[in-house]
Amino acid sequence: MAADAVVSAVLEKLTSIALDEIEKEVRRVINVRGEVNKLSSNFQAIKAVLEDAERQQLEKGKASVRDWLDKLKDVSYDIDNALDEWSTAILKSKLEPKPKVCSFVPSPSYCFNRWKLRLKIEHKIQALNKRLDVIANERDSYGFQVLSSEKPKRDETTSFVNVAEVKGRVEDKERIVNMLLNEGRAEEIGSEIQMISIVGIGGIGKTTLAKLAFNNEEVKSHFELKLWVCVSDTFNEMRIAKDMLKSVIGNADDIEKLDNLQDVLQKLKTSIEGKKFLLVLDDVWTEEYGKWDQLKHVLLSNGSQGSKILVTTCNEMVARSMGCKLFKVRQLSEEEGWSLFSQIAFFGRSNDDCRSLEEIAREIAKKCKGLPLALKTLGGLMRWKKSIIEWKSVLESEVWEFEEAAEGLFRPLLFSYFDLPPHLRQCFLYCGIFPKDYVIEKKMLIELWMAQGFLKGTQDVEMVGENNFNDLSMRFLFQDFEMDENGGIIKCKMHDMVHDFVMFLTRGECLTMGSSSSNQCSNGRTRHSFLMVQTEENIAIQTCTENLHTLLIESNGRNPISDIELLKLFDKLKCLKILKCSNSRIKKCPKQIGKLIHLRHLDLSKNKKLKELPEAVCDLYNLLILDIGGCCRLERLPHRMGNLVNLLHLRNEGTALNFMPKGLEKLTSLKTLNVFVVTHKGAALSDLGNLNHLCGTLSIRGLRSVRDEIVGDTNPIVWAGPSWIPPLANLKNIEIINCGVEHLPPLGKLPSLESLRVRSMWKVKNVGVEFLGIEMSLSTSSSSVVAFPNLKTLKFDGVEEWEEWEEWDYGSRGEIMPRLSSLTIQSCPKLKKLPDYSLQNTTLQELKIYYSSDALISNLFKKDCKPHISRISNMDVEGEKGTSL
Repeated sequence: MAADAVVSAVLEKLTSIALDEIEKEVRRVINVRGEVNKLSSNFQAIKAVLEDAERQQLEKGKASVRDWLDKLKDVSYDIDNALDEWSTAILKSKLEPKPKVCSFVPSPSYCFNRWKLRLKIEHKIQALNKRLDVIANERDSYGFQVLSSEKPKRDETTSFVNVAEVKGRVEDKERIVNMLLNEGRAEEIGSEIQMISIVGIGGIGKTTLAKLAFNNEEVKSHFELKLWVCVSDTFNEMRIAKDMLKSVIGNADDIEKLDNLQDVLQKLKTSIEGKKFLLVLDDVWTEEYGKWDQLKHVLLSNGSQGSKILVTTCNEMVARSMGCKLFKVRQLSEEEGWSLFSQIAFFGRSNDDCRSLEEIAREIAKKCKGLPLALKTLGGLMRWKKSIIEWKSVLESEVWEFEEAAEGLFRPLLFSYFDLPPHLRQCFLYCGIFPKDYVIEKKMLIELWMAQGFLKGTQDVEMVGENNFNDLSMRFLFQDFEMDENGGIIKCKMHDMVHDFVMFLTRGECLTMGSSSSNQCSNGRTRHSFLMVQTEENIAIQTCTENLHTLLIESNGRNPISDIELLKLFDKLKCLKILKCSNSRIKKCPKQIGKLIHLRHLDLSKNKKLKELPEAVCDLYNLLILDIGGCCRLERLPHRMGNLVNLLHLRNEGTALNFMPKGLEKLTSLKTLNVFVVTHKGAALSDLGNLNHLCGTLSIRGLRSVRDEIVGDTNPIVWAGPSWIPPLANLKNIEIINCGVEHLPPLGKLPSLESLRVRSMWKVKNVGVEFLGIEMSLSTSSSSVVAFPNLKTLKFDGVEEWEEWEEWDYGSRGEIMPRLSSLTIQSCPKLKKLPDYSLQNTTLQELKIYYSSDALISNLFKKDCKPHISRISNMDVEGEKGTSL
């Protein structure tokens, strides 16, 4: 990971110690306070020069600097682990009952263990400080400088282009030219001067495309003035305005003498006034709209109608902040890529040589995935390769392993990388854990970032992750997006060259491996591993480095980990923060899992043979995500689940759970809980009262009676307004299954509820106004109400004693289910009539009735119901014996 981000994260922990519970412990340990201050001081001094160190090892390839940064990251990770261990011990002491000699005196063994912990931390921090001292002293020998905030110098571009060398951009060029020549209408474009931005990843050909359009003969004759300005580095208004003036009037010496922006802008205004101009701003990076504001005002106010500004940028947010219409550059097709690659790689070769190398050459070209810079760089590399053996070596190797290719190929991407703030660099580099061409689920990626501690901020951390993902997407570091029905991104990929770039930067810190690979985790500094199981053989866990922070195992139902190997894994990988063993045929989870105290994300989902979780899972006090979904034989949760106070997501759909313990009300940060099981000696429905952040889907099971579910609570729950209704306000989907209560809860109050399923409620005979969440006082008053404001799907299944669904004549006082689109009644043999309000909604598009009474169906086709029924486009009804009517 980026050294700057790692150091920043540790420094943040160190500087916040004074505000934490750890401060109380620090005061009790001799010398630790001084040692912590010394750590902070050393890190502050090192952090100041980290940007220079990063650039030296990346841009100048200094191996010694890379080794120094690796050592710095190693000690930073170790310090982070030590602080994590300390804070975990403190949290444990607060949650676990303290053994006492009598009612108010702690036992001697407890006090001794606390003293041992403090002493252990003291020795550990002292040892880490010694290591950091060595690194800090080495820093001085490299002569690192404290750099300004300016970005690294980029090559300046010009408008000249060799058209013969450009492949596959004819159609794109014509589209840009048409956009430039099209006068448009002011009301469509928002002003008399239209701004267009060519956007795409570094090396995709944005500048080349702009040059082709700029030098087009029609474009030349269409505009009175044509200006080309290479912006590149920091957006400097004075320099850019002067460059514009030079393009218009020449006299470079006179222009350089001007030292007042107002004078420069005045001359620029006079020079372009009333003229139709084309301005190209190439390689723009800044998102600070204010820096562009003054220039934009002069240009838009004085150029004649039909003037155009063409911007190229690697960052979509830059284009949007400037108010541009976007043109996203596509990758070259396979044949277009081959044409460009072969033109360079086969230059000067005989026809016989070309024919003998063509098959290998085409495969090498495919590796570039249509990225012009990669095709040109690799083509240039291959021009000097003589033998087939050399060509095969390149084909079978990663691009970043060839220094001469990496230098040219990765230079534009380095500019994008250094443009990222440290927290985004860390998130970006972590994506190196995925193999090439892997479909990355956005939600999963954000949760992995969260579990690694990459997401900081005062707002919801998952929203921070969403913003980080969007920032990286805007910079075209992700591609091939898969959208949901609302246009939101749910999946993506990384371009192969971007993946190569990440691997070049991380140098083995992220590693993808196969179960039969001979070099699994061979790098002692590997922190994040993705294991793709190809065969039935077991993983050799002993080959995994003990420094691993992430282990993702993708097995597709094969058997990658035996019980013995799983035990070895827990004994060895003590630094793990993320462990994903989904669909791995795990039969038993060893109690040694409790040793993985740093664990934040544990995924045991789809292990269909797993029957129980050990109590030791409840020792994972830092756990944020526990996924046991699809463990279809898992029947119980451990008794001390209430210890997992940091838990955000408990995914337990598709399990056989029939018992959930007491104490779940302590999980006040919980956002996801798919299934809630009420039992006599376990969880009670009232436990939901503290879970204020629940959202998504919740299935409630096991209610037998109101009295049964509130064991130990002297206050009976009143369905009309139970304490657990407000915490469910964010839920979109609810199922109530196999419950022995006589009345349905007031779910009509839930503002976000979109889908409701009621199944196997054998005591319900009447569904009345209480189901709508409308108190009787309101039902007779003039107050306006909306029940089930967002409900779209409603299904009743197996409510066998249900006889009446009451009407409510709300008139103009409110609405009931105004967005309902699908209603299903199945196996409700005693229900005879649907209320008018369920059929009168014009939004109802689907009505399905199966295995219900003939009387119910007959009532549907009575005269007063026919106008409502005729509007329903999808209707399927069957009588009591399954016969269609």
